Amino acid sequence: MLQDEPQKLWIPERDKFLKEFIRLEGRGEATLYQACQGLPGCLNEPVVRCRDCEGSQLYCQGCIVIQHTVMPLHHMEIWTGLYFQCISLHDLSHCIQLGHPPGLQCCNPSLAFDDDFVVLEINSIHRVALNFCNCATAQTHNIQLLHACWYPATTTNPWTAAMFQLLDHFQMYTFESKGSAFEYYQLLARLTDNTGTRQPKGRYESFLHMSRQHPGHGHDPNGVLGTKEGELAVLCPACPQPGRNLPADWDNVPLHMKWLYGLFLAIDANFRFLSNGWAYFMEQSSFKEVLEASGTQVQEKSSCASHNAVNLADTKNARGMAATGVGAIVCAWHNLTHPSLVSNLQKGEKYVNMDYIFFSTLQHASTVDVLNISYDIACQWSKHLWTQMLHYPSRMHLQPDDKVLTFVVPKFHLPAHILSCQTKYSLNLIKGMARTDGKAVECGWSNINPIATSTWEMGPGSRQDILDDHFGDLNWCKVCNLGPFLLWKLKEAIPEREQHILDLQDFEEAIPPASLSEWRIMIVKWETDFTMQASVRLELSQLEGQQLTDGVDSSLHPEVSPSVLIAAGIDLESLQQRLAIDMANIGTHATDNQLSLLQQQMNALHRCIEQWVQIQTLYMPCSPDTPNMPEEAVHCIKLWLPSAVVNLGIACDVNLCQIKWKLRCAQAHDGLQELPHTRSQAIIDTVQLKIDTWFALESLAINLSKLTWQIEFPKLDDADIWGMTKGQAGGEVEMEGQRLVLVSWIWKQHHGAGEEELLEVMHIEWCKARACANRWAEEVVLLQEEMRRVVAYFDWHAMWWDKRLDYHSIYLLASLPLVTTE
Repeated sequence: MLQDEPQKLWIPERDKFLKEFIRLEGRGEATLYQACQGLPGCLNEPVVRCRDCEGSQLYCQGCIVIQHTVMPLHHMEIWTGLYFQCISLHDLSHCIQLGHPPGLQCCNPSLAFDDDFVVLEINSIHRVALNFCNCATAQTHNIQLLHACWYPATTTNPWTAAMFQLLDHFQMYTFESKGSAFEYYQLLARLTDNTGTRQPKGRYESFLHMSRQHPGHGHDPNGVLGTKEGELAVLCPACPQPGRNLPADWDNVPLHMKWLYGLFLAIDANFRFLSNGWAYFMEQSSFKEVLEASGTQVQEKSSCASHNAVNLADTKNARGMAATGVGAIVCAWHNLTHPSLVSNLQKGEKYVNMDYIFFSTLQHASTVDVLNISYDIACQWSKHLWTQMLHYPSRMHLQPDDKVLTFVVPKFHLPAHILSCQTKYSLNLIKGMARTDGKAVECGWSNINPIATSTWEMGPGSRQDILDDHFGDLNWCKVCNLGPFLLWKLKEAIPEREQHILDLQDFEEAIPPASLSEWRIMIVKWETDFTMQASVRLELSQLEGQQLTDGVDSSLHPEVSPSVLIAAGIDLESLQQRLAIDMANIGTHATDNQLSLLQQQMNALHRCIEQWVQIQTLYMPCSPDTPNMPEEAVHCIKLWLPSAVVNLGIACDVNLCQIKWKLRCAQAHDGLQELPHTRSQAIIDTVQLKIDTWFALESLAINLSKLTWQIEFPKLDDADIWGMTKGQAGGEVEMEGQRLVLVSWIWKQHHGAGEEELLEVMHIEWCKARACANRWAEEVVLLQEEMRRVVAYFDWHAMWWDKRLDYHSIYLLASLPLVTTE
């Protein structure tokens, strides 16, 4: 229909539109009357019109000034006899009076500085005549401007201001377009005069100051200085926040439901951002102290995939740059940036930066029991995390009975890791992960990256304010869309859950009952009793916490407990082994750069061992003296852990020996968890040869009048022919896409006895199918819980705002003048 093609309808009307545009360039209907149609009885010639008011009515100069008493920033045009010429209300003797209601004049006015006041408005830059009130009860000049919704550029003798509406418009403009302040100011200048013949007053520097000063934090009796760290951040209503959106008994739920109240966090770095902790950036002074204390600590090279951001952290060129990027922790589910968890990076993705951000997280998440950490280099970064913790203040340490930590790798990055990592850090296989993909932080970078170019040459304060502002806007937009987003995910999850559960049930019908029963016992045991170093360390920390509660404190150091000491010693032994391997591999023809990096690595390890030995003497005073360490190769230094001390016949604290035994057992289990995936696909390829039989069976059925055979043997399509670990049409199944891949029906049929190899393959694929079905089931439960949390959080926030009313009343009372009576 033509109504659906507006361009075609408009084409015949072009000349009519053009004539109207040209008519508006002249006086239009004003040629029909000779006198002004403004105030009653006015007989002056109408020669001035307002471009911003509706219509194109002409008035005399006196009437149009009176009409614009409350609209002092409109644009005027005056008729010269041949054409209209731009003119300002200032040129028409219009004067703005502050400190009094509109239309009333002050009996003692004070002229603005140098009678040259400039106002930045949403559609241009104006020069106005302005009088301040100078009565006995008058406010200061900057307060009078604020009462008029004009933001002063200076606090004394202001001669420039910006309308509040302009500052709000500029903020929204940068959020949507990622444009810079310079581009916006150029827009205002061109709207004022697009010919370049009447350049407006230059107020770019003033505009920069006002745009940075405008945001604020109110309704607090302590004022701006009462702002706490991270208080200006927009929080995620769906993340667990005890006391705000969790049930009263959330910490008493059964162990198998603890995951439901876990916090999902994603860590990543962004290197596009070259260059006091109230919002998203952390407080910088403490962070810089940690960086300086770390000195030239060398980054340990990755033993998994080639993570360039890690391996090249000590070699990237950062000359002349205050920062080479930013690192951040965000909500892995909803992609909201967490408060005070953004930090600058120097020379790549160094562990010291990311460690500090992570340990800061422990402070902000101190009331949450379960933490799931997604990081593309989690396999490397988490290795010696607890040894690194010793370098930080005690306020940043993991408390004894505090957390259950699970480290995972985002699904997109996992296929690039070695095989053992693909099992240990898989979001698809770990219980309690639901359908988390870990990509949230990288999606957030795509939204924030366009602002990077305008921050490269900013000072650190301006850069941080701009990024804080944009992080806040992204959080706000996601909070506003959280309801539809969670509903959309729930509508997707419910049918996926049902489909994968049905597929798993069909698959299990083809598995011998005895095998299936055995597999179920094995997988439940693996999920519930699998001993890893992280879980054992948590168990030991919880035991120490219980001892503290019972009044038994075995700690001899304010920051390092016995379990932390032994765990750090085991980590140091691993570092020594890694260093020995590096020294053996470097060869006799190493370059000076390789030798330098190796020496720096040795120095860093040496300092860690020295710190550890000092604390060890408190807990194990009878241990043999450590040799003069500067004279001994650092990888050969004997650490004298409890087992080594006992072997010498020296008595050692039984508690320390028990801790060492548990941690060593956990270390052994971690080394044995790689599964033999490599055989599976080879077996699948041999089974592929048997598929031709199905085509022959279909041909025979017609001649033999077999009518019910398809119940047992469904029709075989090309789309059904793929192996368990392959997608349709033979494509490889990506780790990220396993949620959409169903097991073909050919693998759900009963197979004859004796096919042990096929049964082995089915065991592996059953584990995967079960994990997939469980993740979708968890997804539905978690989404329903998050919907409840969002409502609970908004109810809590409404009550929080009600309390702000009381604070504001106190603030107003405190600001009133003291009145005394005789």
